[in-house]
Amino acid sequence: MLVESLRYIASAGLVLGLMAGPALAENLRYAHVGSEGDIQTRYAEEATAAIKAATDDRITVQVFPASQLGGVAELVDGVRIGSIQMGHHDFASLARIAPEVAVFNAPFIYRDGAHALSATDPRTSRALQEINEKLIREGGVRIIGRLYRGARHISSNFEVKSPDDLAGKAFRAVPLDLWVSMVKGFGATPTPVEVSELPTALMTGLVVGQENPLTMISANKLNEVQSHVAMTGHMQSVLAIFVNEAAWQRLDEVDRTTITEVLDRKAKESLRWAQDSEGELIAQLTGAGMTFVTTENGLDLDAFRTQVLKQINADFPEYTAYIEQISAVE
Repeated sequence: MLVESLRYIASAGLVLGLMAGPALAENLRYAHVGSEGDIQTRYAEEATAAIKAATDDRITVQVFPASQLGGVAELVDGVRIGSIQMGHHDFASLARIAPEVAVFNAPFIYRDGAHALSATDPRTSRALQEINEKLIREGGVRIIGRLYRGARHISSNFEVKSPDDLAGKAFRAVPLDLWVSMVKGFGATPTPVEVSELPTALMTGLVVGQENPLTMISANKLNEVQSHVAMTGHMQSVLAIFVNEAAWQRLDEVDRTTITEVLDRKAKESLRWAQDSEGELIAQLTGAGMTFVTTENGLDLDAFRTQVLKQINADFPEYTAYIEQISAVE
C-alpha cells in the first residue's frame, strides 16, 4: 500500500512538473506595408530576430513586409481576428477601433523624436494606457511597442514654400481621417492612395505630391517622380506595434515581458538610425536631383503649423486633453 501511494505521489508530481514546465512554442505572423530599405523594415527584421533569441526560440515570428498580406485595412482586420498575430503601422490605422488613438500621429505635437518615443511608451504613457484599454475591449488588439521612422516632410513635383502653393492641388493622403484633415490643412485636396500604389499615382499625376520620412522617399525611389522636398517636419513618424490580444494572452508572462523589453530597445535604436541617416539621405537625394526647401531658403513653416493645427483642432476637438498629456511628457 505504501509503495502504491509513493508511486501515485511521484506520478502526480511528474504531471505537475510538466504542467509548470517551459511554455509551449509559438509561431507568430507579423505583417507591415514597409518596403525594402525603410527603417520600419529593418526594425521588423531585427526585432523579430531578437525576440526569437531572447525567448530561447520559444517565440518565432515570421515577417510579411511590403503589403504581402494586404494593405492597411487588411492588416488591422487580420490582427483583430487573429489570422495575423502582430503588425505595425501608424497609430491612426487603429482609429476604427478607438478613434482617439490617432492623436499619437497628430502633426506638430511632438518636440522631437525622443519626445515622440517617450509619449508613446505603452508602459509609461498615461494617455496610451487609457486608449489601449479601449482597443483591447472594443477590438481585441493591444499596442505593445512603437518604432521611429523620422520626421515626415512634403515631396512634390514643384517648389512648395507655403500652403498657398498647394491650394486646390490633388495631394496624396494616407487613407485615414487624420491624414485627410492634415492635407486639408496643407491647403491641398486630399486624395487617398495606398502606399503600394503611390509611385504610380505620382508618375501619372493622379496626385502631385505626398508626405513621408526621407527614408521612405529614398527606399521607394520617389526622386524619380518628384523634384522637391519641403522640410516641414510636420509629423514625427512614430508607428505602433500591435498584437492580437488572444494571441498575446496565450504567451507566458515572462515571454510577454521579454518581448516588450526587446521592442523598447529596438525603438530607441530606430531613433538613432533615423537621426544618423538624415544627413546622408539629404545628400543622396540631392545628388539624385531633388531640391530641398528649408526655412533658410523660403519655407514658411509657421504658416503650415498654424493652418494645419487650426484644421486638426476643428476636426478633432476630442484630442485636446490627450495633446495636453502628450505635451507634458518629459
